[in-house]
Amino acid sequence: MTERNNLYPIFLKTSNLHILIVGGGNVAEEKLTFLTKSSPDANVVMVSPKFGKDTLELAGKHKVQLISDVYHKKYLKGMHMVIATTDVPSVNIQVYEDCRVMDKLVNVADNPPYCDFYMGGIVTKGNVKVAISTNGKSPTTAKRLRQFFEEVIPEDIDQMVLNLNSYRKTIKGNFSQKVEKMNEVTQMLLTTKAKMGNE
Repeated sequence: MTERNNLYPIFLKTSNLHILIVGGGNVAEEKLTFLTKSSPDANVVMVSPKFGKDTLELAGKHKVQLISDVYHKKYLKGMHMVIATTDVPSVNIQVYEDCRVMDKLVNVADNPPYCDFYMGGIVTKGNVKVAISTNGKSPTTAKRLRQFFEEVIPEDIDQMVLNLNSYRKTIKGNFSQKVEKMNEVTQMLLTTKAKMGNE
């Protein structure tokens, strides 16, 4: 029997949240890169005794607050999400346990049993954003799927979104009537695209 992916995807306004990354090495840089690529205005604090050169450069571009110190649970205060990336497993587990006590969402890098959330593959085309999850099983598969969707989703899809949004505002009627009308319009788009593909 195939295992189900029971994760619930959400899209977070990271500029409204406080995010802590514990660590300053290569994995911390990878997580910060992933986060700021999708959300350049993310509100991030990093704590580590030392930071890699590339991490410092990336943090400077995105106004990330850097704290040069070893991890202590006091740094969890006021945080909504925490990502533990140190190369010391006992420290990462301590971060997880402290987050459990303080009701913080936590991700311990490369350790699925100690994660409340995963940072999956993301494709962004203007206002359109697609998130990809492999249930923490295969980041490589998520990466390949991301590359695939980046190629097949047209660059001008954002214009379609903006046009449909403008059109939606002109529709009269209750919610179900508006949904029905929008379904008609988008179905016509699919039919037109199918006809063009057959020509």
